[in-house]
Formats: sequence, C-alpha cells, structure tokens
Amino acid sequence: MQSLPKSSLSAEERRKLLQFARQAVTSAVALSSFLSTSDDPIFSRVCGVFVTVHITGKLRGCIGVVEAAETLRESIAHCALGAALHDSRFPPVRPEELDRLEIEISLLSPPAPIQPDDIVLGEHGLIIVKERHRGLLLPQVATEHQLTREDFLAETCRKAGLPRDDWKSGSVQILGFTCEVFSDHGDAAN
Repeated sequence: MQSLPKSSLSAEERRKLLQFARQAVTSAVALSSFLSTSDDPIFSRVCGVFVTVHITGKLRGCIGVVEAAETLRESIAHCALGAALHDSRFPPVRPEELDRLEIEISLLSPPAPIQPDDIVLGEHGLIIVKERHRGLLLPQVATEHQLTREDFLAETCRKAGLPRDDWKSGSVQILGFTCEVFSDHGDAAN
C-alpha cells in the first residue's frame, strides 16, 4: 500500500490550504462571494481529501472525496462547504459560530487492499466495500475513540450499513489508506 510521507507538505503549504478552506466556509456562511487567486502549485495537486469542521472542539461536519477527479482547490472548496453546511448529521454552521471555527484537512493516499492483521491503528484509515455498501473511517477515528483493530473494522462495517462482524466473512473488500492530517487548532500533526 502506498502511503504518504509523514510530512509531504511544507508548513506554508499547510497554512495556505487551511486558510483557503476557512475562507471558503466563512464566505459561504456569511453569504459573501469568495474568489481565490493563489497560483501556488499545491492547489493543482490531485488527491483524496477530507475536511473536518469543529466548533470549539466539537465535531460539526466531515465531508471528503476518496479518489479525487478535481484539483485540491476544487476538492477542498467543495468539502469545506459540505462539512460546514451540508453534513446531514449536524446543523449548518451559523455566522455567530465562525470565530470558534476549527478546520482540519486530511490528504489521503490512494486506497489499496489491506489484511486486518496489517492495520496499524492511527496510521491506516479503512474503507469497507460490499456490493453497493461502502463505509469509510479516517485513521484519527481509531485513536480518538480508542478503538481496537477489531472495533475499528466493525465500526467501518457499521458505517457501510453492514453487520458489524461482516469484515470477518470474506465477502467484503477491505481497503486501507494513510493520511497527512493538519489543522489550524494545533492538535493534529500527522
């Protein structure tokens, strides 16, 4: 499985991506226009990305694309807006919450088949696929919720709408990926 280097982006590139995501969310929530004119090459990169939005440390949305067809500029804009305004698990971010907004970006390696025994908690994210069912959990979910390897697999099955122990059946495809995770609130530094 191909993994991302622990720090393939410079601190400045991370700052630019986070600033871009924040500007996209702030503009959408405040109903103002947003135009990014940066020609930094980082925005032309194509890879899977998830944007997670927290308000004062509490999850308020997480939206992403696994296999991107767009540049990071387009993917981050869509994912940031989706996480802030359209994640059906949470109410949309309100203008009065913007001063407490925290953004986290996860850049994904391409997913590849992985055996359950090869999963490293906190390093691998998981995708479970069976027919039309598909569930994904980012690597940080396992550590944030102190999951065992078996619990991580079971929770990914649950997210796919499958029985929790379906990962043992051999009828599902288990894919792993790694992430480069960074945030503007200082607690994610992979």
